[in-house]
Amino acid sequence: MICLVCDSGGEYANKFKPTETLLLLYSGLELMSAYPVKNLPTPDPAYEPERVIEIQLEALETNDTPVENAGVKTAYNFASPANRRATGPLDRFIKMVEGPQYAPMIDHTEAVRGPIERDGDQATQRVTLTGPDGRTVTYQFGVSKYTEAEFGECWLTDRVLAE
Repeated sequence: MICLVCDSGGEYANKFKPTETLLLLYSGLELMSAYPVKNLPTPDPAYEPERVIEIQLEALETNDTPVENAGVKTAYNFASPANRRATGPLDRFIKMVEGPQYAPMIDHTEAVRGPIERDGDQATQRVTLTGPDGRTVTYQFGVSKYTEAEFGECWLTDRVLAE
């Protein structure tokens, strides 16, 4: 994504310094981060909110199966467009989930799901996870139905908040 402009003589010229050009190029590549991640579960119009959350929890429970970070990448596949804009490209999403707030999700040993609370095209579910280190954390998953999603009318994850 190098920006060229036309000068008064009709010639195209790069009007940015080399470092600015690299920054623009990097920004463009960052926005083109692979979505969805291939060969992993993706949203489907047939999935109800409970199933969307369940798929992510199952994937995170065995995070590195069938490939490294498959669980986190599956969660990224189910992230809403606004969620992906807020969390950034896949590599940043992975770093965020590996951080202290969400680390108990990776390879968790137990998941206790509360009832789904549905209000029209939005739903929430509390999930208490026991991480591999024995630490227990309760998260609230927030999902919404998107009518113009890439995969059709699907439920996607807007947020996961630690309580």
